[in-house]
Amino acid sequence: MQGHGGVGTGRWPDRAVAAVLDRGMAVLLDPPLWPRHGTVWGHLVSDASLAELHAFADRAGIPRRAFDLDHYDVPAERYADLVGHGARLVDSRELVRRLRASGLRVRARDRARERPVSAPRPSPRERTA
Repeated sequence: MQGHGGVGTGRWPDRAVAAVLDRGMAVLLDPPLWPRHGTVWGHLVSDASLAELHAFADRAGIPRRAFDLDHYDVPAERYADLVGHGARLVDSRELVRRLRASGLRVRARDRARERPVSAPRPSPRERTA
């Protein structure tokens, strides 16, 4: 299990993720096409497991707050670094096809159900009371 950035060295405790990597599964990155917050964003997914995706994101320094149920939103500025960590560039259709085939895809209509409900914000009147 050499060559997987710490797998087999005792520094990476998730043996399931190591096994997935050895089977040739992939972390995929589609082109950054979504403008927001002064940059353009793309998606990082796994075609094997969320454990693989989270482990990759942790190694690459992507904060957990960038995770959105079945993918991480990543800015274009991080692409070279993510490819350097082993992400495979694919087009958007390929990314969605592989995400669906993996069974990890969360459909748009299911997203509202899957996201945790946050507490309602107090009204301005309640804040000053």
